[in-house]
Amino acid sequence: MKIAPKLTLEDARLMMTAAEKKAVEIGVDMDIAIVDDGGHLLLFQRMDNARITSITIAIDKAFTAAAARKSTRAYGEVSGPGQPAFGINTSIGGRFMIFAGGLPIFIDDQPVGGIGCSSGSPGQDEEVAQAGLDALLGSL
Repeated sequence: MKIAPKLTLEDARLMMTAAEKKAVEIGVDMDIAIVDDGGHLLLFQRMDNARITSITIAIDKAFTAAAARKSTRAYGEVSGPGQPAFGINTSIGGRFMIFAGGLPIFIDDQPVGGIGCSSGSPGQDEEVAQAGLDALLGSL
């Protein structure tokens, strides 16, 4: 039997606090989603001026990162015309995200979830997601 680490609600809260702090620091209100290893939502937050259209995008970025165990940026780099993953963004009913801002979460090389952020530029989304991930990894 394999015993795998699990992302807890407390872990998600720690990540959310750090991600929100980074969003405030860079001056961009974000939609932030954290999911478990199955891509199921654990925690979501929409900051006051975050884009309403980014709610689903943040959740789907977290889902994609957790389910595919790869950053959404990595898929974006290989999903353009002529690339090996072209069209992957139409997978899973369009939930598969190819824009930066979704990061998988690994603990002891085991996948435990994903974090997705949206409302800023792709770089800002990824920066906020990375802050959440760094907070979790720093707490272990």
